[in-house]
Amino acid sequence: MTKDKNDPGMDWLAAELMDTLDEDYELEISEPALSIEIRRIYREAHPPSLERKDYFVQLLHLQSALIKLQDWVQHEKEKIVVIFEGRDSAGKGGVIKRITQRLNPRIVRTVALPAPSDREKTQWYFQRYVPHLPAGGEIVLFDRSWYNRAGVERVMGFATEAQVEDFFNDVPEFERMLVRSGIRLVKYWFSITDKEQQMRFLMRIHDPLKQWKLSPMDLQSRVRWEDYTRAKEEMFDRTNIPEAPWYIVEGNDKKRARLNCIDHLLTQFPYAPVSNEDVTLPDRVHNSNYERQVLPDYLYVPSKY
Repeated sequence: MTKDKNDPGMDWLAAELMDTLDEDYELEISEPALSIEIRRIYREAHPPSLERKDYFVQLLHLQSALIKLQDWVQHEKEKIVVIFEGRDSAGKGGVIKRITQRLNPRIVRTVALPAPSDREKTQWYFQRYVPHLPAGGEIVLFDRSWYNRAGVERVMGFATEAQVEDFFNDVPEFERMLVRSGIRLVKYWFSITDKEQQMRFLMRIHDPLKQWKLSPMDLQSRVRWEDYTRAKEEMFDRTNIPEAPWYIVEGNDKKRARLNCIDHLLTQFPYAPVSNEDVTLPDRVHNSNYERQVLPDYLYVPSKY
């Protein structure tokens, strides 16, 4: 079929595409306000990544598949939990944003819990995570999870060795219980090198838009890199169970890490297309006796832009 360039529908389609690209570019801004020296070091440390156009094409393809997964989860009342763990600045938040970008927040939600309160510290360790688990037809993404105990809490001394040992004894059975209850549990570890983390921290320090991402705990993670490595290795050894294995995502290349993780996530579920009823827009009802009220100017947000 030949496309008519004068067709108003083509103008609308082009406008929609530009809006989509604007949204993607806003999310994908990756050239922070860095010093010339840091930019030079960053470019030398990173081989060329995917071309932006190729990356967007692949990302949109995967996001369309995520919508099909979402429809299947809702239709079949499936329950999915996806855990994202990894060192600070490894890219967990970035992939979560791309997963949720085009999905329904009533179906797919992200859980990123703060440090436990004094009351929560006296509870059963898993208790504060349980209320966030999905009901039928929901997907929950944990941006860090109960594995805090095996990582930051252990390394920073917020948990005793006895508490850590109890955790390692309990977590396999806890996750088996989740799986037996019908929850599909997937666990990802985002892996980056020592030099890559150092570079990302420097970028955050020099980028006013990203400084909020740095905390005293993040800075301590640089000092205790090897302690985190040993903690991670034991965590894998003791919690990599057949019912909920770990999957490692190579994260030095952010774009490839996002695409690889989403692609792999989609392979973990036997989802299929769901038939939906055609949507038709009903005609607006006009009431000849109704006269629209003129609202005062002070109710409106000032038009500054």
